[in-house]
Amino acid sequence: MVPYLREIMDAISDPTVTEMVVMKSAQVGFTEGVLNNAIGYYIHQDPSSVIVVQPSDYDAEDWSKTRLAPMLRDTPCLVGLVREARSRDSDNTIRDKAYPGGRLKVTGATSPKGLRRTPARVGLLDEIDGYPPSAGTEGDPIGLVRRRLTTFWNRKLVLGSSPTLKGLSRIERAFALSDQRYYHVCCPHCGHRQVLRWGGRDADYGIKWERGKPDTASYLCAECGVLIDEKEKRGMVEAGQWVPTRPEHTIPGWHINALISLFDGARWPHIATEFEAVHDNPEQLQVFVNTVLGEVWELRGERLSGSHLEARVESYAAAVPAGVGVLTMGVDVHGDRIEAVIRGWGAGEESWLIGHHRIYGDPEMPEPWQRLEALRVSPYSCEVGGSLRVRACMIDSGYLTTAVYQYVRPRQGQGVSAAKGVQEQRGLAPLARSRKPNRQGIRLWTIGTGTLKDTLFARLRVERPGPRYMHFCPPTDTGGDAEYFAQFESEVVVSERVQGRHVRRYRQVRVRNEAIDLEVLALAALGSLGAGVRDHLDRWVAAVAEAGQSSTPSVDRTPPPPPRSPEEETHEAPHTPRRRGFVHRWRP
Repeated sequence: MVPYLREIMDAISDPTVTEMVVMKSAQVGFTEGVLNNAIGYYIHQDPSSVIVVQPSDYDAEDWSKTRLAPMLRDTPCLVGLVREARSRDSDNTIRDKAYPGGRLKVTGATSPKGLRRTPARVGLLDEIDGYPPSAGTEGDPIGLVRRRLTTFWNRKLVLGSSPTLKGLSRIERAFALSDQRYYHVCCPHCGHRQVLRWGGRDADYGIKWERGKPDTASYLCAECGVLIDEKEKRGMVEAGQWVPTRPEHTIPGWHINALISLFDGARWPHIATEFEAVHDNPEQLQVFVNTVLGEVWELRGERLSGSHLEARVESYAAAVPAGVGVLTMGVDVHGDRIEAVIRGWGAGEESWLIGHHRIYGDPEMPEPWQRLEALRVSPYSCEVGGSLRVRACMIDSGYLTTAVYQYVRPRQGQGVSAAKGVQEQRGLAPLARSRKPNRQGIRLWTIGTGTLKDTLFARLRVERPGPRYMHFCPPTDTGGDAEYFAQFESEVVVSERVQGRHVRRYRQVRVRNEAIDLEVLALAALGSLGAGVRDHLDRWVAAVAEAGQSSTPSVDRTPPPPPRSPEEETHEAPHTPRRRGFVHRWRP
């Protein structure tokens, strides 16, 4: 067993410890070294009723098949105590296993039935930051498990997880109530005892490497300033010890990051290489902070600077610059106007603002919709030759729904869709389409506005052209002006407590926020085209270039679909709107 897990395992078997918390990075041995060993202990040494909770039912079954079953099969002292799972044997199934003196239940945090049944003495809760706010309609999953343990004087509750967002992370809140133990190691050069931390570029300690050479990564001691080589890490870790920083708290809690991990994938040069690959992408950097450093991700400066975005305006050589393969449109309806954004998409979902239009007039009258239709079907000349038309158009139907439906209904086969924003639930796709038309004949899309706003704001912060970078064109007579850019300052992320639980929401701090909604709709329109388009935008860019080279600039020529790989032959043609119920493999 790796050294830093010994104390945690001792606490598992200590009857005086009724609750314990492990806030960790990924791949530090927690599942195998703590959860699986604990289950083996409570089957073989101290037979007890145990409940194991994973974030979802799928996770529960997958863990039982891939982690639990091999341990029960290959561990000599456990062989024969738990019979092989059989579909017709209620005592031994994938999620329910009996053994002499106890029973093991495996369930998902989304299943209220699995959480409210038979009392258990031991609760092993894994990846609690992935739990939903409520198990069905019955409340907090952790609270339900606590109630199941209350009848036992020697109960044990183990909470473990990688953290997520600051202020919303379950494991962060649980760790804050513990004695907050950190693993201290001694510098082999000066003997100074310290916690290994990332440090950062401007810190006087932490992981350091030559610019552009992450394979040279070493650890700079916070005391003597001498570099510690990777080969010295094992000796440091083996001699390390846990030190509580809040000893007045009675619940033991441990924080583990990958810097002390002895697994090959956690070598310091490997971690430095991973950081270099993601440091300029906020979405990927969050994954690094959560799963490598084991720390919460703090949303800093969530309120954007409109003037900073406006300063990024650039002139295009044509209406559609080189690099664009697909055009989408987002449309929002107001009492005195219709607003529309047209955005072009290229490889890596790099995007270009093609136009922002304010169409003034009464949206309950035909004239504004006729002008919108002209924008939608017009050809937009490409820098590489030829032209493109809007391939997908997403319209918010939350206001003047009847007028929106009247426009959308006859055009659904042309990639025009109606959408409704929803407060999405954990585990649901950020973009989904109803399977059947409603009474008005509309197959309505639902948009998880929180998820797509997260994606939008993260991309607005990408500073260098490339994947996920957002380009902006100069203002035109119809929009794209200073007001458009100022509207990106209109919403901030806040953490609010609603009915006893923390909820992350976007709060509007400025009267107008149309620019945000329009860009979210244009992004959703791209998602509505499906993975056949979204995952192969580089092919669409190549097809546009090829079509442009074979036509004259005055000819409107929409490129043919890109070449399709054999595995795509079973899917719908990528030049038609995707008609499946959910958008799969969505990437921020």
